[in-house]
Amino acid sequence: MAATELLMGKRKRIVLIAHDNRKLDLLAWARYNEGTLSRHELYATGTTGSILARELGLDITLFRSGPLGGDQQVGAKICEGGMDFVIFFWDPLEPQPHDVDVKALLRIAVVYNIPIACNRSTADFLISSPLMGEEYQRQLVDFDKSVRPVLAGMSAASQGP
Repeated sequence: MAATELLMGKRKRIVLIAHDNRKLDLLAWARYNEGTLSRHELYATGTTGSILARELGLDITLFRSGPLGGDQQVGAKICEGGMDFVIFFWDPLEPQPHDVDVKALLRIAVVYNIPIACNRSTADFLISSPLMGEEYQRQLVDFDKSVRPVLAGMSAASQGP
């Protein structure tokens, strides 16, 4: 498959998100990793970011609250190439009014090959990686060169002779 490479700088653009039942968990994790986080450019959805900024004194750019479009804003930022890393402490056992947006954000992160941690263990492994302090070439599948021709071939084959 054809791929495009995007350079992640040494200073990563990290978004922090947590569902209501996980906000205190994310706060505890962020407090523990405050030194590392302070060396990166931080973003967060509204309520989560407000809590983190108030409690930790970190400079955080805020999106809207998740249910009010914040997850979609994060997804758009990923598509534009403006986000490198997602820490999303989500609650898979609690129904969310914006569940469709949550799934869309997770899908976009995977499509755009963004490192994403959905729990503390994964976040610990990712943030402690030596790659956090280095530049990194993130590969993206080039849709127009790889996927579109396959879809066109499938469409032509289904139409028959």
